[in-house]
Amino acid sequence: MVLPAIRQPLTLRQSVFNFKAWKSIGPSLPMILYGSKSGTVIKQGPGRQAFGICRKETVAGTPVHTASVFSRRYYCAKSGGVRVRFAPSPTGFLHLGGLRTALYNYIFAKKHGGSFILRLEDTDQSRLVPGAAERIEDMLEWAGIPPDESPRKGGLFSAYQQSQRLGLYQEAAQTLVANGAAYHCFCSPQRLELLKKEALRNRQTPRYDNRCRHLSPGQVEEKLGQKQPHVLRFRLEEGVEPFQDMVYGWNRHEVATVEGDPVIIKADGFPTYHLANVVDDHHMQISHVLRGTEWLISTSKHLLMYRAFGWEAPTFAHLPLLLNRDGSKLSKRQGDIFIEHFALAGYLPEALLDIITNCGSGFTENRIGRTLDELIAEFDMTKITTHSALLDLEKLPEFNRIHLLRRISDADQRQALVKDLQVLIEREYKEQLTEKDVLRTQYIERALQLRKGHITCLQDLVSPAYSYLWVRPSVPRDQLLKVSPEVDTISKLVLELVENSVSTTEKLSAELKGLQKKTKGTKYGAIMKVIRLALSGQQQGPSVAEMIVSLGPREVSERLQRVLSS
Repeated sequence: MVLPAIRQPLTLRQSVFNFKAWKSIGPSLPMILYGSKSGTVIKQGPGRQAFGICRKETVAGTPVHTASVFSRRYYCAKSGGVRVRFAPSPTGFLHLGGLRTALYNYIFAKKHGGSFILRLEDTDQSRLVPGAAERIEDMLEWAGIPPDESPRKGGLFSAYQQSQRLGLYQEAAQTLVANGAAYHCFCSPQRLELLKKEALRNRQTPRYDNRCRHLSPGQVEEKLGQKQPHVLRFRLEEGVEPFQDMVYGWNRHEVATVEGDPVIIKADGFPTYHLANVVDDHHMQISHVLRGTEWLISTSKHLLMYRAFGWEAPTFAHLPLLLNRDGSKLSKRQGDIFIEHFALAGYLPEALLDIITNCGSGFTENRIGRTLDELIAEFDMTKITTHSALLDLEKLPEFNRIHLLRRISDADQRQALVKDLQVLIEREYKEQLTEKDVLRTQYIERALQLRKGHITCLQDLVSPAYSYLWVRPSVPRDQLLKVSPEVDTISKLVLELVENSVSTTEKLSAELKGLQKKTKGTKYGAIMKVIRLALSGQQQGPSVAEMIVSLGPREVSERLQRVLSS
């Protein structure tokens, strides 16, 4: 059986229920529910847009497109592009909470073959941090979740900074004024402050009293003619429709009973978040809004705006908060929650992505060591719970160790690590690098291979504990003689050993154990201590066998010859 042809390809935003197609195979299908994509209304009957994520399936041997939400299925004519956005304010740099929101949007988009958009909400000009806008996009690229459209990349819906779209918001606000959904407010800051103080004095929540709602058209014209400072406010109305959040289920907040009419255009001509995000989401054809749960209550307000414009709202999914291990909120005052802090400290982006998803929900299972591709494959929107995610950053070194081990084990990624480590070595030791051979790719690669699984980040290898790899130690002969009077004998034995062969640490370790028989009574432990001191100048560290293999025959020979000539 062939489905009736659809004359024009439809996007998810435009898709409608293919009633003829359903009717032709209807008897073999289960009861079909369908409704608005935003989930505000669920009805039966043709002509309703499908809710959820459309995908192609075969039902009763016939290819159709379905959209699954929880246990219900909705059928649409053609699956279209999922478009999601991450819309931070450049009033600060990207932190862990923002990265997590961006990541869930990215994963959701890639899971369904959609687009991930970065939009900067920079309308609060007084709080902008210089350079923050550029650094936010830098950090998304560093994390491996680059946007498909952004201020830097551009796209079909440029510009992607709200400060460059002011004309669009003014036009939208005037549309609301014209249809009676918004009005001019001339209340002074002093009056608003008095209202706030009075409410607090009476132990009430401060709210605007909607005074300017009741101005006549003549009064408004008179005040505008006098060029009185003013803002535009949106008229909140009772009777908010319930909406189905993809995480929190059905929600409805009668904002008009607890809030005053919100400002949508400020006195400086810039829009507020409430207007700008609704206008942008509509014009950028955003299909799904995944954002923090702190915006859940405001969603009813935004849906009133969509209704006032006559626009269809996107589907909403509010993500539970990311909290500290003790349940306290992540704060920007905590300098160590910014992504740049972790990047500079040597943490890998995949380790950060792993830990911020491991502590939360939305995946078939939680396990340490997942790659981004695995996160996308295992993502399941229906598994996101309403419980806050508790982040334990003390576990981050272990996450990083696992991902660093994986990088070292991969030939291509290992070469990138070698280059990074070369930079770190030169930066850390500078003029102490008397022997440039330690910067050779083969030498550094050998050190990485031997230490993989032991180090938690690349910076560990330029710490004092590993300085012997890059700088030849200067150990007084007296210090060595205090351990054993047979320093020269031990040095010659090791030289003979490395000249013959240095293969694996296991083989070398076995050969080192035989040295005791060739001395005049120095015990094995003292022999190892002499060799360790001579090669590294340190009392502890990796095994002596590993040190010898790491340094290589040539470097070991150079260091032991210095002992013999001292």
